[in-house]
Amino acid sequence: VANTGFLSLCAHGRVTGLAVEAGAGASHVTSVCQGQTLRTGTHRLGVAGELLSSHLHQLLMESPNKPWALQALTKTTLTLMKKQCCYVSLDYKRDLKEQGSHHPARFQMPDGHWIALGKERFCCPEPLFQPKLLHHSSPGIHQLAWQSLQTVPDHARRDMLSNIVLSGGSSMFPGFPERMCLELNLLCQGTGVQIEVLASPERGTAAWVGGSMAASLTSFQRAWMTRDEYLEHGAEYMHMKF
Repeated sequence: VANTGFLSLCAHGRVTGLAVEAGAGASHVTSVCQGQTLRTGTHRLGVAGELLSSHLHQLLMESPNKPWALQALTKTTLTLMKKQCCYVSLDYKRDLKEQGSHHPARFQMPDGHWIALGKERFCCPEPLFQPKLLHHSSPGIHQLAWQSLQTVPDHARRDMLSNIVLSGGSSMFPGFPERMCLELNLLCQGTGVQIEVLASPERGTAAWVGGSMAASLTSFQRAWMTRDEYLEHGAEYMHMKF
């Protein structure tokens, strides 16, 4: 058993850093120092992929598209549309205001109908940075990352700043790494620090990759629960052991 933020860092060959995970069910920000997660530097955001898919459906229902063609959209089709057509805006207010600053996209439904997406393309993932758009009171994922960085001990902060790792399927939106970098640098203006983020093309499965790497280390075997232990004590034994 291991923290997914730590595993995401492992996938990038790091044991110290800040993992920014945007997944399907939830998003997390986790500070990890020498393989140990810092509880005060761990934050959760209730905005993630599944909620963004529902948000995209709602946006489309309010658009000029034919409602009857949208009513029967399945979760699978919405997820595919989101992956193919949506992106994170680097200037949300400007794109919302200026029609010519974004380009429409077309998506073919399983039944052959075509749907046009305009501002829905960048409005869909925006709640990751502005949860209030979905009536969530939590700060955006970039603000949670900044809050997490403030809890890191001074001696580890420089390493943390140079090892900010993105992971999870919802971090795969085009523009997400650039927006994270932009927002974090705005938050640290005046500190003389320039922040960069690490965004591997395979970051969607970073936690799985990191898990396979960590599980192969002999030093990680203390975090295993064997099959025999499970059969003897049951699943509840996990809470005693870890």
